Amino acid sequence: MPTVISDRIQKTVTLRAPRSRVWRAVSDSKEFGEWFGVRFDGPFKSNTPLRGAITPTRADAEVANLQKPYEGMTFEIIVDRIEPERLFSFKWHPFAVEKGVDYSSEPMTLIVFELEDVADETRLTITESGFDQIPLERRARAFTANTGGWSKQVELIAKHLAAHAR
Repeated sequence: MPTVISDRIQKTVTLRAPRSRVWRAVSDSKEFGEWFGVRFDGPFKSNTPLRGAITPTRADAEVANLQKPYEGMTFEIIVDRIEPERLFSFKWHPFAVEKGVDYSSEPMTLIVFELEDVADETRLTITESGFDQIPLERRARAFTANTGGWSKQVELIAKHLAAHAR
């Protein structure tokens, strides 16, 4: 019987782009926001909190429509580590979308983007961990929502890179 790990979500995608191009899509806050669906107030810097606003993705109209009800909502992260062309990570409050709820006292999950060369392509692995610390009343819903969300995000970055091969 397979083991179910309820504390972590992991998605892997092989992208038809060199590592330097994938790195830019992941580590530049403006470009990240274009495919992810957020407009940040500044650049990513290690050990630094950053605010933004949910803004529907430019990579896929269907996903943009799903993000539309959340447009303008505050989006807060704390950038964790930046290891050029290898690893980018940040912390956030998972599925923190209910209006009027203060999530600031809750633990955060950690999102890690890891890049590896695979022939002429780049393997991107996205891992979100720390769900076992989330309050029980929110844990299952946040885990389920983010599992689906990360599935969409790996599609979005692939579409973004295909459309912006620069």
